[in-house]
Amino acid sequence: MTTAELFREDGYLRSCEATVIEIHENNIVLDQTVFYPEGGGQPGDTGTLIRAGGERVPIEDTCKATESGLHYHVTNPEAPLPNPGERVTLEIDWLRRYRLMRMHSCMHMLCAVIPAPVTGGSIHEGRGRLDFDLPEPIDKAEVTTKLQQLIEADHPMRLSWITDEELAQQPDLVRTMSVQPPVGIGRVRLVHFEGVDLQPCGGTHVASSAEIGKVRVRKIEKKGKKNRRIIVELDDG
Repeated sequence: MTTAELFREDGYLRSCEATVIEIHENNIVLDQTVFYPEGGGQPGDTGTLIRAGGERVPIEDTCKATESGLHYHVTNPEAPLPNPGERVTLEIDWLRRYRLMRMHSCMHMLCAVIPAPVTGGSIHEGRGRLDFDLPEPIDKAEVTTKLQQLIEADHPMRLSWITDEELAQQPDLVRTMSVQPPVGIGRVRLVHFEGVDLQPCGGTHVASSAEIGKVRVRKIEKKGKKNRRIIVELDDG
């Protein structure tokens, strides 16, 4: 049994109707969802599950169970849990999600600015970092300027899908050395910022680079002999 992940096709969906399939302690499994589960460096969504009578159940995290692959909507142990078979409404914390979308897309722009393999990374609300396999130092001001120019050029984003076999035949598409592409279901989603960046990714993204807005490179750190860590923040004033 798998949960239909509506956000894979449309990251702008804020709510949906769903049916409760299973309850595992304070973890709720649904037939479909707009909640992104933690993965690929992006945190899981938070928000609210609304029962038919209007009772609101806080969703404090979303994740996938490692062994079963079940999509868990995590609430607190004291929350009023729905029953299997119950119809509910899901609403994500959109302001938080949209900032995560902007930052995740910003990390793709950063990949285009730095032509080196990615050795690690993480995304938070309003802040992200990527580690690059770079032996030589790089200039923070130059990276900031190039990154902002790419963002402001308003490159549209589009999604496409290829098979696991097609991805295996195109290893250059994979930029990240530390995180494997989302394979295993027979097809892999590609995120393409036209003219800038193309790589497999399961995360949520903005429709065009200009939506990322203004950013700043907060710090570039040396992390080991050949590693440079670049930390970027959204600059929303």
